Amino acid sequence: MARVELRQLRYFVAVAEELNFGRAADRLLIAGPSLSQQIKALERGLGVRLFDRDRRSVSLTPAGAALLPHTRALLERADDLKRRAGRLSGSQSVRLGYVNWLPPDLSSRTAAVARVHLDAWVAPSHTQASRVADGSLDLAVCWVSAGDLERLGLRARLIGADRLYAVAKGGDSVNAPDVAARNTDVLIDEDVTSWASWNVYAEELAAATGAGAVRISDGAITGPAFFDHVRRCRRPIVNSPKGQTTPLPPDLVRREIVAPKVYWTWSLVWREHEDRAGVLATVDALCEGVGDLGIHAPDAWLPADDPHALAG
Repeated sequence: MARVELRQLRYFVAVAEELNFGRAADRLLIAGPSLSQQIKALERGLGVRLFDRDRRSVSLTPAGAALLPHTRALLERADDLKRRAGRLSGSQSVRLGYVNWLPPDLSSRTAAVARVHLDAWVAPSHTQASRVADGSLDLAVCWVSAGDLERLGLRARLIGADRLYAVAKGGDSVNAPDVAARNTDVLIDEDVTSWASWNVYAEELAAATGAGAVRISDGAITGPAFFDHVRRCRRPIVNSPKGQTTPLPPDLVRREIVAPKVYWTWSLVWREHEDRAGVLATVDALCEGVGDLGIHAPDAWLPADDPHALAG
């Protein structure tokens, strides 16, 4: 029998509860094809078909219905085992995932409360949030909406924020004039597996500020291909958080965005019903004294569904 992963069992429960792969994928914040592949892999591993599905409907097979309560019980026991192991260890081990940004003083802040292990899989925000929800991670630093938190059963605190800027052709970065948000363009990529969170953010930025929405299909939200788009476009292009620290080529300049100033928030997210002392202490240690980082200033902009915009 092939190996069966706890993550796949959590996916099985989600599909069984929704009886719709699309809704289950949205709830888990993963791509529909990826969810379907994981369910098929689980069926191969178990040696039974769990769902009957066609273009119009999804239903549990008798085997799926029989295994569902046992799967829920197994997941509950797995969660309990992790909690008990953490208590026995004296200093709980906390798994932390991230996208591309972490607080620079992470180790010194958390050393006294838990053994924090950075997960090696650096993944997009929506993926990391989903991994916290399904138990693959204890915490993640990512961008989430208030809707994401409610759908996934997560909580969030502000841990960081980036003020986004635009990249334009020519000139001198030191003396480059500011640019109004309405006079910029923002890239939206058709690859929702990689860029789901950025696309949601960019769509709302364009709608709220009048920035132009430029739809692409080459993954050029960051990297050399992003710079090529800047060279081809007439207007400055909003730089994504993943490109914040990337050095600019000599023929391109940074221009500050104003009217409004555009911010991207980083949230520390954890499960709503988390009760492990080490995880909760890590949250407090990392978020204590963060402040509002400028995101509540009168000339600042955040998406309306940003949980920290609601808090402000």
